[in-house]
Amino acid sequence: MENETTIIESAAAKPAHVMAVYLTFPDEGTARNVSLALVERRLAACVNVLPAGSSVYRWHGDVVTELEVVAWAKTTREKLAALVDAVKQLHPYDLPTIVAYPAVGGLPGYLDWVEAETA
Repeated sequence: MENETTIIESAAAKPAHVMAVYLTFPDEGTARNVSLALVERRLAACVNVLPAGSSVYRWHGDVVTELEVVAWAKTTREKLAALVDAVKQLHPYDLPTIVAYPAVGGLPGYLDWVEAETA
């Protein structure tokens, strides 16, 4: 079993190709439909859909509170642009939340799996 040091050393030795993409949706059904499309198209290896939570934000000058469902998609840097395009096409919001973060560490076998499943 790998320890934290091995994971960090492996991540440092390998360029960060894996990305975690934070997404929000108005409801679970939409989140699941978009997630399924992303995985079927090999734009994401996996998407975790989390239960609805409260989002507070400013929109067009007003402070709004809405229930939203969060999803985390795991993809690669090479597939990121296509994933963003697909989410924009499938998402009901005019301006969907799409924020990508590079994986700076992780279990090497998992990172390899994400790359293989999005190839």
